[in-house]
Amino acid sequence: LKPWAPREPPAESDGRPQSRPNSRPAAMDVDYDEDEGTATKTAGRKIKGRGAEDDDRYAGKAGKFERLDHGDDEAGPARSIEGWVVIVSGVHEEAQEDDVFEAFAEFGDIKNLHLNLDRRTGFVKGYAFIEYETKQEAAKAIKGMDGQQLLDSRLAVQWAFTKPSGGKQRRR
Repeated sequence: LKPWAPREPPAESDGRPQSRPNSRPAAMDVDYDEDEGTATKTAGRKIKGRGAEDDDRYAGKAGKFERLDHGDDEAGPARSIEGWVVIVSGVHEEAQEDDVFEAFAEFGDIKNLHLNLDRRTGFVKGYAFIEYETKQEAAKAIKGMDGQQLLDSRLAVQWAFTKPSGGKQRRR
């Protein structure tokens, strides 16, 4: 066995190390100054890529994004996909779905009722979502049940979804 020693480059070489099997390819020399004409300089910094030069990609109406028209721009309840949803908070932990259904069914036809349970305890979490077909039925339920007692617990009933108020919209 011979001790390891660095290999001398062959005489015809230009001084750079030759590639060996199982070795990494040599890095390529890249000239980044070639696209000098397409880049703009801003305070000594070169900007490349999308947005480097002014283009008409977003000119005219193409760059203006509209929001959905709700008909009236005032704050108020918003319709969900299938109906009008109210949220009922303060529901007693031992309330059953039938108790909530019977209390709110007198205001209109209930399309959907969600009474969420705590997985750990099995009791009601304290709120319910009730969906009505029409806005009038949901409004009657809010007016009739807000502040009322159900199984020794005072209910707070309000719209689950509302439109943003004023001209400003909150961004998320």
